[in-house]
Amino acid sequence: MADRAPLQWATKLNYNEGFKHLICIASGKGGVGKSTTAVNLSLALAAKSRVGLLDADIYGPSIPLMMGVDPGTRPEIRQEKYMVPVEAYGVQCNSMGFLVDQKTAMVWRAPMLISAFNQILKDTAWDQRDFLVVDMPPGTGDIQLSLAQSVKVSGAIIVTTPQDVALLDARKGIEMFRKVDIPILGVVENMSTHICGNCGHEEPIFGTGGGDRLAAEYDVELIGRLPLELDIRETTDMGHPLVASNPSSETAQAYFQLAENVINKIEKISDSIIKGPEITIKDD
Repeated sequence: MADRAPLQWATKLNYNEGFKHLICIASGKGGVGKSTTAVNLSLALAAKSRVGLLDADIYGPSIPLMMGVDPGTRPEIRQEKYMVPVEAYGVQCNSMGFLVDQKTAMVWRAPMLISAFNQILKDTAWDQRDFLVVDMPPGTGDIQLSLAQSVKVSGAIIVTTPQDVALLDARKGIEMFRKVDIPILGVVENMSTHICGNCGHEEPIFGTGGGDRLAAEYDVELIGRLPLELDIRETTDMGHPLVASNPSSETAQAYFQLAENVINKIEKISDSIIKGPEITIKDD
């Protein structure tokens, strides 16, 4: 990423005492690489700013594993209420995965689910973060609605793969965020293409142009296109995400560019909110 001044602009919108801008990483369905995108984007943002990462998937938390946090790690509790986030690779993290055993199944109905999410969101003692990246659960359910009602959200990023079945669900995600007045920062097309590690042949396994069509349909920007690559999966499974373990790689640079695009989109939204509408008076 190109060098830029410290994020002084972020102080213009003080949404919460612990963070300045909250970004949702969402998808209409599971299996499109949303959590992997959230982790690597957080690490790319952390190269220039202070970042928190919240795992909002109560049923299937994966952030502790992906961020390489030792099993059994628990957040420190202060004043018998506030959770001190666990730090990994310079990013502050919190997740239901820190609070329960990995084998525990969260068999909860909606009221318990919402209560747990609100508690982990509001009772985490974030240390003055520029960005709080929230890895949302798949779908358009209770957690998404609760987040929109609980705190000011700077914007949402929709992660999809190029295939039609993923685009179908991604449309629902965009529609949901628009109904609750959350800006769409853009679409990320994950698993866009695969390059064979042996022969170098490039093949669009999940089709082509899906992210572009979705972005055009909803008049939003395609802010990232990420490959289907073995290194992304292996490094994340090992708790050494690609952006941290091999930042100079071409794929890691795609995440850094995504982070740059996200910052630019947030700046534009912030400026438009601060300036307000422009009123023009003409003689009729």
